[in-house]
Amino acid sequence: MKLNISKNELVEALSIVSRATSNRPTIPILSGILIQASGEDIRFYGTDLETSIQTAVSGLVEQEGGVVVPGKIFNDIVRSLPDASILLEKEGETLSIKAQQSNFSIRILPAEDFAKFPDIEGVESIKLPVKILEGMVRKVGKAVSRDETRAVLTGILVQIGEGTIKMVATDSYRLAIAERELEEGAGNERFEALIPGKAFEDVIKMAAKSDDLDITLTSNQVRFEFGKTVFVTRRIEGNYPNYKNLLPDSYNLKVNLSQEEILEATKRVALMAVSNTAIKLSISVEDSTLVMSSHSNDYGQAEEAIMVKVEGEDREISVNHAYLLDGLSAVGSEFITLEIQEAMKPGIIKSEEEGFTYLFMPVRPS
Repeated sequence: MKLNISKNELVEALSIVSRATSNRPTIPILSGILIQASGEDIRFYGTDLETSIQTAVSGLVEQEGGVVVPGKIFNDIVRSLPDASILLEKEGETLSIKAQQSNFSIRILPAEDFAKFPDIEGVESIKLPVKILEGMVRKVGKAVSRDETRAVLTGILVQIGEGTIKMVATDSYRLAIAERELEEGAGNERFEALIPGKAFEDVIKMAAKSDDLDITLTSNQVRFEFGKTVFVTRRIEGNYPNYKNLLPDSYNLKVNLSQEEILEATKRVALMAVSNTAIKLSISVEDSTLVMSSHSNDYGQAEEAIMVKVEGEDREISVNHAYLLDGLSAVGSEFITLEIQEAMKPGIIKSEEEGFTYLFMPVRPS
C-alpha cells in the first residue's frame, strides 16, 4: 500500500472513525484503525464490536492495499505533522509516514484480521434534514440517562408520522420532548425507533456539514449514513416508558418570562448551591415576581427577583439547579412558560414557539 493524502482530509477521517475505536480493548486489534486504499478512494474503519464506523476520502493511490494501524499513536502523529501532503507506505510489517521533513515508522497489523464491517439490510429507513435533527437532539440530549443498568433510558425515542417528528428523552428525574413539523411529504410515513443517545449525538456532530441523514433499522441494529460515512450501532432492546402519563394535564400557576433573564439569574443563584443542589423558586401573583434563592452552610446565600407575567396562585418549588439549567439552556426562543402544580409535583418549562417541553422533578427543600 502506498498513497498520498492531505493532512486535513486524514485528520477529519481519523476524527470520525476514532469514535468507534476502543481505548481498553479485550482484543488488541480493536484499538486499531483499518486503512484500505483502492482506485481513488481511501477508506478508514473503526469498531469496538458494538459500534462500527467507516468513512472515505479522496487521495492519490499509487499502490492498493490495506493495513491496521494503532489508533491513538497514529492519530497523535498525524495531528503533529505540518500542513502538507502525507505519504503513507507499507514497508514489511511497518507503515512509513512522511510529511516534508518529518518521518515516522509504526508497527502495523494485517488488514485481514480486522473485524468485518456490518453489512445490514434494513427493514425500515428514512431520510431527514440534519439541521432539524441537530436542534432536536441538542434539546433532548441532556435528559438522556447515562445509567447503563437502565439501558432503555439511555436512548432517544424518535417518532415520525403525520408530517411531524418528535424526540423524547428521560433519565427519570427530568423529561424532554421536542417536536417539529417536516417538509411536505417527509413525515408522511410512520417511523419509530429507540436510538442510543450517545451514538445519536456523535452522529449529529459528525454530520454537521451534511444536508441529510439516512437512518436505517434492522431488528437489532441502526445504521446512519451521510456523505461518505456509515455509522452502525446496536439498537436498544426494551419498551420505552409511557412518558405521556408523566405530563400533568393542569397547573395551579403559569408564569411567562424571558428565557435569557431566568437563565442568567439561575446561573448566579446556583453559585451558592455548592453543598446543597437545590434552588427555591417562589412566585407571587400579587407582586408579579419570581424570587430565586439558594444557600450554603459553608459560604452563605443568594437571592434574585425577576419581574414576570403570572396567573394562578402563589407557589413555591425547589429544584435541582443543574437540571433547571439544562432545561433553560435548551430553549432558543426569547420567552418561555413555567407551569407549576404543587411543591412536590413536577414543574414544566415550555417553549411553544419551538415545540419544546421540559419536565423536572422537584426536590425536598432543606
